[in-house]
Amino acid sequence: MRAEATALLDACKAVDLKIVTAESCTGGLVAGLLTDIPGSSSVVERGFVTYSNEAKSECLGVPEGLIAAHGAVSEEVARAMAEGALRASHADLAVSVTGIAGPGGGSAEKPVGLVHFALARRGGETLARAYRYGDLGRSMVRLRTVADAIGLLREGLGEHPSP
Repeated sequence: MRAEATALLDACKAVDLKIVTAESCTGGLVAGLLTDIPGSSSVVERGFVTYSNEAKSECLGVPEGLIAAHGAVSEEVARAMAEGALRASHADLAVSVTGIAGPGGGSAEKPVGLVHFALARRGGETLARAYRYGDLGRSMVRLRTVADAIGLLREGLGEHPSP
C-alpha cells in the first residue's frame, strides 16, 4: 500500500496537484498513510476527519437534511463530503470515505463492511463508488478502505494502479 501511495504522490507532484481527504470510518488513516511518506507536504494540502454527522455538516458543509434523508453511509453523503472538502481547501483533488467498519452498526440495507467513496476534482465531475467488504473485522475494513481510497485517487489522475 505504501508503494501505491508513493506513486500517487509522485504523480501528483509531476502535475502540481494537491490532495485533500475527508474521512469518517478511517479516522484519518488515508491522510496518515500519505503524510508518512517524506515529501508529502508538497501534495497533501489537508485532511478532515469528520466522524460525527455534526462534523460532516460543520466542516464540510454536508447538509443535515441530506444525512437525515440518506444516512451518513451513502453515496449522496460521500459525494457531498468530497465536494465540501474541495470547497474548504486549496486542493485540486478530494477523496472521501464513509462506511460501517463494525463490529456493530450494520443493518440488512447497510451491512458491516459497506463503504462509500467519492472522488471530486476541481472543475470536474464527482465520481462515486461503493464497496461491500463484508464483516472482515474493523481493522481489515479500514485497511481495505485506505487501499481503495489511494487507488481511487490514482484512477482520478488517469493512472491504473497495479492489483
